Amino acid sequence: MAAYVFRVRFRVDSSDPDVSLEPATFETVLRKRAAPPGDEGWLFFRDNLWRGEVNDERHLRETASETLGVEVASVSFSELTCDAEYLAALNAEIEANLGLFNAGNAEEVVRNYLGSSVRIDG
Repeated sequence: MAAYVFRVRFRVDSSDPDVSLEPATFETVLRKRAAPPGDEGWLFFRDNLWRGEVNDERHLRETASETLGVEVASVSFSELTCDAEYLAALNAEIEANLGLFNAGNAEEVVRNYLGSSVRIDG
């Protein structure tokens, strides 16, 4: 199993003027399951990350807001966490589809999009 890990700051507002919240902003860790290489959604990293950073923060904020049902103030990428088998399968799928990337090999693709933010578990 693999997951993209993000830090998300969100705000909770009260619709009741007699109620206040303190703090009204919270931070949490959001884990998004990474699709198996080759399956629908496997290019999430290509479409949303660059050099280990979120490439369109507004888009991911809006997506996270819809998913979580709260106003997301910020979202930042932490890492792709996966096992060695997932990373090997991802590299193989990238190599088989190098035309989708502006890179010479899978290692360059992973570095370009994920930076050094890949953590191998187990």
